Amino acid sequence: MTTMTTTSENTTAPAAPEPTPAKATGLLPLPLTTARALILGGGALTVVSCFLSWTWTAAFPGDLTVYGYPGGLQWQVLVTGLLTVLFSLSSYGVKGTRWLTPAGADAALKFSALASFATAWYTIVAISVQLGGPINLEPGGAVVGVATLLTLIGTLALPFERPELHPVDPEDDSWSQFRHKAANGWQTFKVSFAAGQARAVRPLPSAVEILIITGILATGLGIFTYGIGTEYDELFIGFLITAGLGFAALTKSGLIQQATQLTAKHQNLTIAGAFIAAALFPFTQTDDQYATIGVYILIFATVALGLNIVVGLAGLLDLGYVAFLGVGAYAAALVSGAPTSPLGIHLPFWAAVLVGAGASLIFGVLIGAPTLRLRGDYLAIVTLGFGEIFRITMMNTDGTSGPDITNGSNGIASIPNLNIFGFDFGMEHSIAGFTIGRFANYFFLMLLIMAVVVLVFRRSGNSRIGRAWVAIREDETAALAMGINGFRVKLIAFALGASLAGVAGTVQAHVTYTVTPEQYLFAGPIPPNSAFLLAAVVLGGMGTMSGPLVGAALLFLIPNKLQFMGDYQLLAFGLALILLMRFRPEGIIANRRNQLEFHENAEAPATLAKAGA
Repeated sequence: MTTMTTTSENTTAPAAPEPTPAKATGLLPLPLTTARALILGGGALTVVSCFLSWTWTAAFPGDLTVYGYPGGLQWQVLVTGLLTVLFSLSSYGVKGTRWLTPAGADAALKFSALASFATAWYTIVAISVQLGGPINLEPGGAVVGVATLLTLIGTLALPFERPELHPVDPEDDSWSQFRHKAANGWQTFKVSFAAGQARAVRPLPSAVEILIITGILATGLGIFTYGIGTEYDELFIGFLITAGLGFAALTKSGLIQQATQLTAKHQNLTIAGAFIAAALFPFTQTDDQYATIGVYILIFATVALGLNIVVGLAGLLDLGYVAFLGVGAYAAALVSGAPTSPLGIHLPFWAAVLVGAGASLIFGVLIGAPTLRLRGDYLAIVTLGFGEIFRITMMNTDGTSGPDITNGSNGIASIPNLNIFGFDFGMEHSIAGFTIGRFANYFFLMLLIMAVVVLVFRRSGNSRIGRAWVAIREDETAALAMGINGFRVKLIAFALGASLAGVAGTVQAHVTYTVTPEQYLFAGPIPPNSAFLLAAVVLGGMGTMSGPLVGAALLFLIPNKLQFMGDYQLLAFGLALILLMRFRPEGIIANRRNQLEFHENAEAPATLAKAGA
């Protein structure tokens, strides 16, 4: 018995040292009470300054000369100023505001103050540049500049918790490194859990949760309508600054996470509500101008969701996916009664959809069958080649270099508008007193097709084949060892994604009237193209349903609004993507697996703790 005790004592591994306590530090040496008072006072002064005149002339867009009523960019500063005030009150523990910061107020305050500062000073600089110097600022412009600067200084003095982590010795064995990483992750989790535990709230009634989801969807519709309807360039740039930093502030406060959990709990209701909110969009417009952008966003988003099956679920890097959109568009154009079509066929819309989807499906199988045995970079190169082969083939089938099928670079023009059961999509219609134009008609049609695509994505992703796609994506060798037919599973993903792109291409052919090879490049300034489609999936969140939809909307809207920048458009857009990928690599809307992959130390211990409970 004594021998056994001695052996156990001798073989026991030395205990890991206790982590040192977290240190509270701030970038500026101000007393905490002074910093918080500065933030609250600066935020309140920012709100007041939005009701003052910022310049003396209406020559600056938005007319910032009116006292008592904000205009243009003043509204954006007002929103971020109010957000700063509310977060500041929550940090003081004011009753009725604690729910605003379930993850803590300090980090959220930093981003909301930065949003106010960036938008306000961007406006001040724009006024000075356009009108000939800061002499054109009224007292309100000076007040908002000072107020936002003081607020930002106050947030820089706020403490932030950083746990002291144990350094990992690269010469340690794997077990010692694992123990160090586990201790570091657990320490980080304890700090974040302690901050959130004090703010735990009781579950809400289902009726209240449904009302909150309705408010979230209404807010999303309002933000999208405001962004797409910005009347001048300065307002849209301010909108990007406000929306980006405001989203970061809401994320740091924990509200985005709570909203995500709430919508996931009522997923079917949220999806139905999202489609209802999208259907209301054309009724918010006074003409058909912005409905045009809306229908192109839906086409782009539908194709991105199909690509998400290939890239996000199955893990197949496809760089020529836009070719399947072109196959569907050309196939539908050839059979839709266009006078320039050599076939001379005019099929009804449902038949044209079947032809477009079927043609893309066939091409997906023909391309996938010999190439899907490749992996990684080799597969990407082959798919990139297919995209270029498709475009060059459409250029050469003009009756000179090849058979007369597609009219070469002239494409197939004068594609007639759809007419379904007597409803002419090219005519204006009156619904409940609202005049709905041509692009709004196609918007509603594309919304119905989007609903079908979302249903297919959800059902396939949750099915046995969907789980096989995820297994192939995570580790193809292990999936094959478990008995999954990798080639067949990948071919199904390739074919299904291609057919969904073909359906979207059918509608695109009728919306644009003309189908030409130049519309289906690998990369270009305006989507859809293969590079933007892939960026939409990665930016929005691979493997999720709503991620590519959000990513596609942003990637189509922003380049259209930034055309005034000319040659610097892609530079600014690329820098924005780099920053977003740096600070949110898992995408705007990420699934749990991607969050654990990119934030392993901070999230994994929490997951393990929940699993153990």
